[in-house]
Amino acid sequence: MKYIIILGDGMAGEPLECIGGKTTMEQALTPEMDRLAKMSEIGLVSMVPEGMAPGSDTANLSVLGYNPEVYYTGRSPLEALSIGVGMEEDDVSFRCNLVTLTEDASLPYEDQRIVDHSSDEINTRDAGVLLEVLKEEVLKPGFELYRGTSYRHLLLWKNGHEMELTPPHDILTNQIREYLPGDPMLLAMMKESYRVLKEHPVNLKRKAQGLRPANSAWFWGAGKRPKLPDFQEKTGKRGVMISAVDLLKGIAAGSGMKIVHVEGADGGLHTNYEGKAQAAVRALLDEGYDFAYIHVEAPDEMGHQGSVEKKIRAIEFLDQRLIRIVREAMDASGEPYRLLILPDHPTPIAARTHTADPVPYLLYDRKRPENGAESYCERTAVQSGRWEKNGYHLIEHLFEY
Repeated sequence: MKYIIILGDGMAGEPLECIGGKTTMEQALTPEMDRLAKMSEIGLVSMVPEGMAPGSDTANLSVLGYNPEVYYTGRSPLEALSIGVGMEEDDVSFRCNLVTLTEDASLPYEDQRIVDHSSDEINTRDAGVLLEVLKEEVLKPGFELYRGTSYRHLLLWKNGHEMELTPPHDILTNQIREYLPGDPMLLAMMKESYRVLKEHPVNLKRKAQGLRPANSAWFWGAGKRPKLPDFQEKTGKRGVMISAVDLLKGIAAGSGMKIVHVEGADGGLHTNYEGKAQAAVRALLDEGYDFAYIHVEAPDEMGHQGSVEKKIRAIEFLDQRLIRIVREAMDASGEPYRLLILPDHPTPIAARTHTADPVPYLLYDRKRPENGAESYCERTAVQSGRWEKNGYHLIEHLFEY
């Protein structure tokens, strides 16, 4: 038996008047997921424990069967595992986003507003140039800066201390003053990054091209080195992780799963969906792995952008360019398999950030008769009457133990 999780990050949402009171999942044309729904168990699951922040970090730990209340130590330390940053016991790592702030010359840094948490999804090449500038002109002693992917990077504070900091995607359009770090060194580096980046040639070129500049560093997601039980020892399944996002790769590295790198997978709307699907099929059918986790960031990014059209398109791409390919290949192989499709958390268009609401899941088993729902979305999940309160138990249902 083979096992597959396909996760559309932030795919769930809330009804929108502009599309007739439907959610983006309902509005999207998803013939593949709707076909599977007729032979699947549909239900709701809460992936974020009560009282914890609804992040992709806590939620994806739950999806993989790790109780976040036990194993979560912060987002950035998980990303550090992916990048290969060795953390000592007393080190603290931070996510370093390259963000877009307003550039009102009449206002100090503290009174600027945050425009975009991703700087128009800046490419990794341009981001790397800007990070080198930060290393040379901004970084203070005791800190190290590491390149990640796109706008997502990492700051390591040797013998540092943890603190609560605000994710930039939670405060889009807000004035930043009340969300800045209280630590004077972190604040000084953020202010200095704005000074040196806003006039950098990379950003001047981006503005000339109609793109948003990556004009400030933003630190958040602090935490210490995590310790996750080995996934294969825990479940008895050899697993692979397929994702463009360092957070997911970090969870995989920390739990002993193989990380599969797919060329052209970048976490954006036009990521390499087909390449991810084909990589999963190869791992399962040719390389002998028992379990594949395929993570797609695009619906979440489009939710943060507040774009109804793009989020719908991301869900449709997931359906036709990834799920369909996986399903057809697995069916053609004759190999028995079970497939779980779900988001980790909602990213509603109106909120432009994550919420902790339960999400719909679809659990497909080819042996199941056609007595499921007519479609897969939030509405049919609610109608099912099924609800798993502790999301980290759902994977046990997938593996049937």
